[in-house]
Amino acid sequence: MFIPFFLALKAEKVPVTLRELLDLLEGMKQGIAAFDIEAFYYLARAALVKDERHIDRFDRVFSTHFKGLAALSGDGEGEGPAPVDLPAEWLAKLAEKYLTDAEKREIEALGGLDKLMETLRQRLEEQKARHQGGNKWIGTAGTSPFGAYGFNPEGVRIGQEQSRHRRAVKVWDKREFRNYDDTVELGTRNIKVALKRLRRWVRDGAADEFDLSGTIRSTAEHGYLDVKTRPERRNAVKLLMFLDSGGSMDDHIRVIEELFSAARAEFRHMEYFYFHNCIYEGVWKDNRRRHADRIPTLDVIRTFGPDYRIVFAGDASMGPYEVTMAGGSVEHWNQEPGAVWLDRITGHFRKSVWLNPVREDYWDHTMSIGLIRKLMGERMFPLTLGGLDAAIRELSR
Repeated sequence: MFIPFFLALKAEKVPVTLRELLDLLEGMKQGIAAFDIEAFYYLARAALVKDERHIDRFDRVFSTHFKGLAALSGDGEGEGPAPVDLPAEWLAKLAEKYLTDAEKREIEALGGLDKLMETLRQRLEEQKARHQGGNKWIGTAGTSPFGAYGFNPEGVRIGQEQSRHRRAVKVWDKREFRNYDDTVELGTRNIKVALKRLRRWVRDGAADEFDLSGTIRSTAEHGYLDVKTRPERRNAVKLLMFLDSGGSMDDHIRVIEELFSAARAEFRHMEYFYFHNCIYEGVWKDNRRRHADRIPTLDVIRTFGPDYRIVFAGDASMGPYEVTMAGGSVEHWNQEPGAVWLDRITGHFRKSVWLNPVREDYWDHTMSIGLIRKLMGERMFPLTLGGLDAAIRELSR
């Protein structure tokens, strides 16, 4: 079981060694993770992963290799799976309700974000018990704007594991996003080929590269060996990437990782930041610490000069409130609309584009895509080879 797992990790370029595998086996021998798949996962990760950049690849291999073993986890006494502590009942998933198209059309929004939040405050004050179904109270499997596992075109999601219809304007739950792997193997070389067009070669830095033609010329002129050196030729283009992550972007992880990986390989002067849905007053470098280690967006603007090329990568798919209104963010109360921050960034940096992984023929069906596209001065391009070529031409002007 462990040898194939070990070899699969090496195949995915996780730098594991035989010594680390022996440490894992010793931990299992000592009973550190007996009959507990979660404990085994953390033991294996601690023993085999020495750099957090490799956690993403480790997780993929672990999930594939040990798929199904969670069902074997128990209390260690042969009684089968151990009981699970369920969350509070009135936020539990008790039923899944499927509505017909006619029923969905009959459900109307409450009349705007302010009205929605005011109604939620009233419901919290009035409601005294758990509720399931219906169209008013906070609960599960209904058409109320508040709760989980139901349907409403403009609601506040509370106590639901993940998005289903992607219509919530607020999400009152802890959400976990993951970092993009910047060393993922590209599915196609064409992304790198396209990015190579965004290059401006200069020679800078210390003169530490052997200059063959200069050495030959100087030696011929002086009659003795005269070794010449010169600065290494480097790409002078500076790139700053803002990467949307989490939520609906989970559908596009692979292509964004390919773009991210290619950019890291091609540009010496390249920095990146994460955001969710729309740019606001803070961005972050690590999705796992996005609440604790936020970087003020104004600091980013002040730190990087206007000569940096800006690439936003995201599906621009969100509630229009997130772009146009204070307090519209799905995860926090933003003091200023996302449109204000997007204007500040595009106003400071001379060249910017938005790459959208959503098919271009779907753009007209999502209001927020149209809003972002307008704010970007129509500089939104599909994340296809043709769209990437057009974006590179725009940045190269």
